Amino acid sequence: MNQILQMGANTVLSSLKGSVTVSYEISNSIDMSLTAFLLTDSDKVQGDSGIIFYNQPKSSSGVATLIPSENVGNTKVHKINFDMSKVPESITKIAITLTEDNSTGFSNVKNLKAEICTDNTIIHLTPSSFTTENGIVVLELYLRNGQTKAKSIWRGFDSGLEGLCGNYGVEVESDKQNKPFEPKTIQKQAPKEPDKTLTVPENTNKQNTLSPISLEKVKGKISLDKGHKPVLIDKTPEITAAVSWETGTDYDIYALVYTKDGKQIDVAMFGAKGTPPLRSFDNGVVEHMGDVGRDSRSTKTEVIKLRLNNDILAVVPVVYSAQSNGTGSFYRYKVSMSIDNHNGTSVTIFAKNANNNDRIYSCVPGILHNTQDGVIISPLELYSKPNSELRPKLKMGSSNMVEVIMDKGPKNDYK
Repeated sequence: MNQILQMGANTVLSSLKGSVTVSYEISNSIDMSLTAFLLTDSDKVQGDSGIIFYNQPKSSSGVATLIPSENVGNTKVHKINFDMSKVPESITKIAITLTEDNSTGFSNVKNLKAEICTDNTIIHLTPSSFTTENGIVVLELYLRNGQTKAKSIWRGFDSGLEGLCGNYGVEVESDKQNKPFEPKTIQKQAPKEPDKTLTVPENTNKQNTLSPISLEKVKGKISLDKGHKPVLIDKTPEITAAVSWETGTDYDIYALVYTKDGKQIDVAMFGAKGTPPLRSFDNGVVEHMGDVGRDSRSTKTEVIKLRLNNDILAVVPVVYSAQSNGTGSFYRYKVSMSIDNHNGTSVTIFAKNANNNDRIYSCVPGILHNTQDGVIISPLELYSKPNSELRPKLKMGSSNMVEVIMDKGPKNDYK
């Protein structure tokens, strides 16, 4: 049975399993790539495993598998198989996307179409015309009320794969060999610790000194999500990092400090293996303002005060659910971190990509880099491995910016 699905329309699929093919007329000036993004309710990927592309053609769960493209006569065919019965927990949607890697634009692509095949049903999807777009969300597959559904999207981006990746919380990296872009999640930046690190690109003129960067300073109330570019704020005599959450659990906040001489200092009200408690560092340069326990307030907040000097390169606030609590769902308790320079600018990062796993105990919302031009705030949203009580570790990265490596520090003391 054949069916036509108009742009913007959705339909119920006859099976949990099937395939999506995208085809177009072959041209020497056109080079296309098919990429699938496994998305949460917030329309963001959770990590590297959430991107299915030419260098990672199969998801670990088996929900999506990219098949090598082939030429059929004068037509190029890209194909991806799906099995929605294998959708990982917290993943609700698969976005199937297409990019034109020579940046000629989809207006030059002839006979572009897509098909969804399940059992004996073929669903045809044909777009309207495009102009300068070189990245497209072709369709979405999702589960709703126990049914597998598909929606015809055909939404274009002028910035190609970079625009698509930014839309889904992914960073792209240049690849000088076969492909112009290499998708990588924010968590996969450091070459030696690829799973959970981030490096903010910038000038690297001096060893262990953060050089001036080309970021525009922001003012007012700013909200950052994972995948957003870093922002620069004025460095004032006193900056506060306040972490808030809804009542129902007792989080502990501490700060990792990276100094100019390459040392990590943990400012925490509680200790870890080989690391004693330290409420204040360097006469209040970084100071924890006190633990907040369980009480009747609807929202709890702990504050770390920063009086940054030239010896501090970076500060990383960490949210921790103590071992004695037994629960650590940063999603359920709506964790957020706000950086305020008390001069009219505050930047808030929300834990939007967290899930309901009660055994994830540590969350790093973001990192603050101390530069001569101001304070760079980068959204990270990194999470520890399930059941891990290890603190994060900081190190200087190859781009001369401080990196966060999850689950590599000392084990937190039992509280």
